[in-house]
Order: sequence, then C-alpha cells, then structure tokens
Amino acid sequence: MALIFSTSALAETCPALFAEGQPPAILRETARIGTVQLCNSGYAVLVSEASKGPLWSAEDLTEENLEIADRTRRQGSFSADGRLPFRMQATLNDYRASGYDRGHMTPSGDEAGLRAQQESFLLSNIIPQTAELNRGPWEGVESAVRGWARQEGEIFVVTGPGYDPDDVRTIGKGRIPVPAVTWKAIYDPAVNGTGAYVCLNTHRPTCRITSVALLTQLVNIDPFPALPSSIKDHVSAMPPIRETPEALSKQPQARELLREWGSKAAQKALKALIKALVP
Repeated sequence: MALIFSTSALAETCPALFAEGQPPAILRETARIGTVQLCNSGYAVLVSEASKGPLWSAEDLTEENLEIADRTRRQGSFSADGRLPFRMQATLNDYRASGYDRGHMTPSGDEAGLRAQQESFLLSNIIPQTAELNRGPWEGVESAVRGWARQEGEIFVVTGPGYDPDDVRTIGKGRIPVPAVTWKAIYDPAVNGTGAYVCLNTHRPTCRITSVALLTQLVNIDPFPALPSSIKDHVSAMPPIRETPEALSKQPQARELLREWGSKAAQKALKALIKALVP
C-alpha cells in the first residue's frame, strides 16, 4: 500500500509528541544545517541532509496506543520518504548488499494502526544497524521501553544515532553514514524521571544504561530540553534489557569493545558511560 503525503507536512511541528511540547535540541550548530522536521501519525523525526537519515525520532508512547499496536498485524515495506527533497533521501539501493540491517528508530511495534505502522518503515526513520544489534539487544531495549509504557501509562521516547566524527563508515551511492551507537532516551512524567539506553552498533553489541545528561554530552543532542538539569542528571529506575548492564560490565571483552569506536574522545565518553552503569 503506497503512502501519499502532502508537502505541507514539512511545516508541521506536532508538539504533542514531545515532552512539555518542546522537540529535542541539536546542540552543535553545524549539525542543525540542512535539517527538516517531519510529523507522522505516531512519531516525529528530524532528518539531516548530511546523513540522509534521522538525527532523532520522537514519540509519545502510551498504554492505549500499544494496545492498538498489539491488535495491528505488523506489515510494511521500506521506502524512500517522498516528502523530502531528493538530495535528502536515502534509497533502498543504499542498503542493498550493504551488510547492514535497516534499523528502525521509532519501531513499528510501537505504532497504533496500519497507517502509523507503515509510516515507521519510511527511510527517514531508518539507520544502518548491524544485524547482531538490530535483532539482538536492540529488540530487548525496545521491549523494555514498551513494558515501561504499559506500566506507567505514558512515557516520552526519543531515539537516535550517534556518530564518531573520526571514524565514519558509509554505505551505498548515497554515502549513508553508519552510526557508532544507537540510543533511546525516556522521560516518565508519572515519576518525573529520565534515563537512557546506549548500544554499540558493532558485530558484538552491548548496551548501557546511563543518564540523559551524559547521553547529551556524548551525542550533542538534548532529547528533553524543556526538563530541568536535575531531572536529567539522575537515572530513573529503568527496566532491564536482555543482558543487564551489571553483567556486561563484568565481561572481560568490555575494554576491547570500547576500542572498536576508534577516537580517544569517543573512548573517553564511553568509559564515562560505563562508570554511570546502573546496577
């Protein structure tokens, strides 16, 4: 089923999808150049001309919408986002034989109804993700977040990629950059708490739980700019993922995994994340 969008979508702001009505903030001025915000039925996304993909994807995840999503048979096909200028569009050919999965930022399993689910397959919501991460720990993160939403009734979720500027691989003729990490930040208005999952996008992926404040330092994106620093500095009680951060911190290959990201600055940030692990 083809999706038809109005070009007026480029001007939409969809504040209901953001915590306190304010979209995530890109802190590096150069990263804001050539970006377009798009609104969909169940999520909003900020697309970058440089990456031809999302810098963030945001949703207001509710228990009610998840109940609808559970009753909706998962179906959809990946496609370029025709609302974007051609120079900003990733294509199916970029991913073909690339060795990477097409990884959802806002997952289709969160989306209430057929149209919303189909919109999640637009390539403006997709980044190159290793199969080991996409089909492994990342599924555990997505499942944990849905469980959190069912328990609390409503949470705000922002998901995105993080890049190592010193070591950026690309795929396809469109030179789509491969992120070093993917992350998912959560704000729980019921307890006024936040936290974030950060996963290495490698063939031996691991995930960490950390504060939104530390995530912001790592990726230069503040998922919840309307919230006070005191809330973002503290890690709320978060659901565990398939492999707990405590178990991962004890694995002997942890330091080797850190080196896979490359730069000294990135290593320093990831080491800081390990120190912030929640037991």
